[in-house]
Amino acid sequence: MYPKIGIRPVIDGRQFGVREDLEQQTVNMANAAKDLIESNLCYPDGTKVKCIISPTTIGGGAEAYECETFFQTQNVCATLSVTPCWCYGSETMDLNPLTIKAVWGFNGTERPGAVYLAACMAAHAQRGLPAFSIYGHDVQDKDDTSVPADIQEKILRFAKCAIAVGVMRNKAYVGLGGVSMGIAGSYCNSDFFQKYLGIRAEWVDLTEILRRIHLEIYDHDEYKRALDWVKKNCPEGYDVNTEIPVDKEIDPFGIKTPHTPAKKEEEWEFIVKFTLIVQDIFFGNSKLLEMGWKEESRGRNAILGGFQGQRMWTDWLPNGDFTEAILNSSFDWNGKKEPTILATENDGLNGTGMLFGKLLTGTATIFADVRTYWSPEAVERVTGVKPTGKAAKGFIHLINSGAAALDGTGASTDENGNGVMKPWWDVTEKDINAMLKATDWEPANLGYFCGGGFSSHFRTRAEMPVTMIRLNILNGTQPFLQIAEGYTIDLPDEIHKPLDVRTDKTWPTTWFVPNLTGEGAFADVYQVMANWGANHGCLAYGHIGADLITLASMLRIPVSMHNVPKEKIYRPHTWSAFGTDDLEAADYRACEKYGPIYQ
Repeated sequence: MYPKIGIRPVIDGRQFGVREDLEQQTVNMANAAKDLIESNLCYPDGTKVKCIISPTTIGGGAEAYECETFFQTQNVCATLSVTPCWCYGSETMDLNPLTIKAVWGFNGTERPGAVYLAACMAAHAQRGLPAFSIYGHDVQDKDDTSVPADIQEKILRFAKCAIAVGVMRNKAYVGLGGVSMGIAGSYCNSDFFQKYLGIRAEWVDLTEILRRIHLEIYDHDEYKRALDWVKKNCPEGYDVNTEIPVDKEIDPFGIKTPHTPAKKEEEWEFIVKFTLIVQDIFFGNSKLLEMGWKEESRGRNAILGGFQGQRMWTDWLPNGDFTEAILNSSFDWNGKKEPTILATENDGLNGTGMLFGKLLTGTATIFADVRTYWSPEAVERVTGVKPTGKAAKGFIHLINSGAAALDGTGASTDENGNGVMKPWWDVTEKDINAMLKATDWEPANLGYFCGGGFSSHFRTRAEMPVTMIRLNILNGTQPFLQIAEGYTIDLPDEIHKPLDVRTDKTWPTTWFVPNLTGEGAFADVYQVMANWGANHGCLAYGHIGADLITLASMLRIPVSMHNVPKEKIYRPHTWSAFGTDDLEAADYRACEKYGPIYQ
């Protein structure tokens, strides 16, 4: 059952004229909110978000109880209380500690909706139940059923983020393997996932994948279809291993000897089976039940996961780059599909940032190393060319070992021909073909991946609005979020080529420029790089920093770094009790006071 937004029409309970006069106006507000949300928002699978309205207007505690018992049968994850008038705050408020709450008080002069809203916010504060306040900037007439733009923005931001909270609840993080190369984000912190996200931690040893390959526990028909598609659509690129001279003293086992065509064909077969098996571990597969594998057919109810890869796997088996890239993309051999979040190197914290981005946008998200800051002076020294335009103040090289979603090519286009990343349900066959054409699959650099495999290789060839995200954990238990809105840029070849090959020419590259504010961590591009909390980050399409801030406040995760304009920040009303000047510090204090929502 989909998580729903429950709408609570709250009313003045006085009979014999007052309640009766307000009934239709209150119901109209509930219907307007329902229509607004359902016509604008989607679940991750593309289905329109569903709202449910209380079976009665709520004038007191008995009707509040009737509403709550009904909502409990409907998987309501958040409530939006609406009213045009004075009501009895503590008698009508939502007291369920597990629902995300907002209250819309109509700005009209006939009845004191603003007075109720203020009283209700005070009641929520006293009861320790944070709620979002929604109040229009301009006075409306009593019979005005329109929803002003500022109200629409707050309702939709609240609902979008609350649905994300609901979608995550009771799902699983599936870690394939363990910690990769000592990367702290690879450590699956089960307390964090459980208490802050409502997500169960699951661990799967990598031998499970080998077992399923050995026993052929996968859909054989789909394997054939997927392998045929790979052969037609995933051309092999340049083999960088041909550049490495033979040196038996350094490499007595010949590990870095380029693989033969026959060996590479075997690797593709292995990789495709591996990809199918990861999907089955995450989500289950009814085909496996038909084959007699009942336990395996169930899956693990995943919403995201990660693959360790380096080094215990990749030192002797093909890498996971294809699997990660294609699962994270908005399409595969079956056509367009919802992206599956699979974090490189089992970095579940970066995977969580990717998940946030996907839930808020419906688009694929790009996993990357936050690899290098290039100052304009360094660029000119290395290339002889001074960067201009958005690149003039420097930029950041985002690159990782071929695991990035192919949507990061920027090859999909809008109606004006601009390169974009689309919600997966809007991706067309033309977009899919363009993304495939923009990508080749380079034989893995055997210096990194002794077991071979293939890395997706592309260059982001579009200027797109994006938001870079990173979730970190402080002192073992305290999560915090970092946000940097900015743009991907397409550097001229005379700059791109000499800079790109200095890292690894087999991997996908995205050049990123954050929006600068001239202050703090966004004083310049260098400061963004210097203040970033880990070696990984991800990109989500669009400038979604305000949504991320709202979502983080619902989850009680403070935001330590962002470049979102102050007027766009929308958090629960009680956050102002912790300070109104230094909002980052106030956010930390509020999150610490309330603690995680699933304690």
